[in-house]
Amino acid sequence: MIAIELMEATSSGVTHALHTLASTPLAEPAPKGIDTNGVVTFFASKIAPILLAVLGVIFIGRASRGEISKVLTSSAIAIVGLAFIAGAATLFFVGDYLIELIFE
Repeated sequence: MIAIELMEATSSGVTHALHTLASTPLAEPAPKGIDTNGVVTFFASKIAPILLAVLGVIFIGRASRGEISKVLTSSAIAIVGLAFIAGAATLFFVGDYLIELIFE
């Protein structure tokens, strides 16, 4: 008699648990897009200052050894490189604007 009551209580509990699990809504899947704004912000705030500091240390080291012409050449190359990066970022945002303008 006790075994039957125990089995009924257990099956009732299992049925209740299965009903609860079945009625719980599933979580929505995460978006699959890449957060480009987050990537650009990360590089601008974390990576770029470190690279500029390394370039500064290299330039100061060369200038202290009397290699001013090499420092000026390297500085010009670095400035041109930064201009290309800024131009690419500008084109990225202009392209995004044009796409929104055309397709929306």
